[in-house]
Amino acid sequence: MSELLSSRSMPRSSASLAITLVRVAAAGILVIHGIARAKLGIVDDFSQAFEAWGFPFGFILAWTVTVVEIVGGVALAVGFSIRPLALWFVAQLLAGIVLVHGREGWFVVGAGRNGVEFSVLLIVCLIAVALSAREGYRVGGRAGSR
Repeated sequence: MSELLSSRSMPRSSASLAITLVRVAAAGILVIHGIARAKLGIVDDFSQAFEAWGFPFGFILAWTVTVVEIVGGVALAVGFSIRPLALWFVAQLLAGIVLVHGREGWFVVGAGRNGVEFSVLLIVCLIAVALSAREGYRVGGRAGSR
């Protein structure tokens, strides 16, 4: 993947900017999703869904997912713990596909409703982000140590 990002057709700084834009956009979507769930007071509905799916501690799981979307999304956007957070969100989105969106088909709107297409796009973006992340964390474009 790094060979693709540093190809001669795209200067390394352009590739770095491109993946940063993808990372910040994906993280922003996740942050907004968590904030909306908390602000609209639907975390309890989410916890009831977890319990209906057979998960113990639905309340704790729902709040964990919500807080990680908000706090982890901000951390991902600024470049902290890129690979672990990107992979967490990939797993979370895959769970959403299995538990909710998969049965609704492909399309989110138009030819369908609540399908997997948006989740798949986010997963691909987050995998690209995870593959491009260097060890440690990145803040302001500089690699730091753990």
